[in-house]
Amino acid sequence: QVQLVESGGGLVQAGGSLRLSCAASRSTFSFNAIGWYRQAPGKQRELVAAISTSGSTNYADSVKGRFTISRDNVKKMVYLQMNSLKPEDTAVYYCNTALYSTTRWTWGQGTQVTVSS
Repeated sequence: QVQLVESGGGLVQAGGSLRLSCAASRSTFSFNAIGWYRQAPGKQRELVAAISTSGSTNYADSVKGRFTISRDNVKKMVYLQMNSLKPEDTAVYYCNTALYSTTRWTWGQGTQVTVSS
């Protein structure tokens, strides 16, 4: 089982930026598509960005042009650069498998992102 640890969240004003990091515990990570998900209070968890093993990326319409996902398979890390943040981006952000990698690993604790207006 792969363990996931998310970090990099915080409180930022609207228009600001944050960079989230996701650390995986096992090299199995490199054989899976990985996504960043978020869950706002009272809402379902949603996939906002994903990256394939080859580096192809997908984004939800709500973050397209503002967020950038990347990965470093050697370091077993996935990143989410978030720019032009909006109050509606406020949520707990998680990483996990995505796209064609349908077996989810145990969810980590996530990292809280709060965007003030």
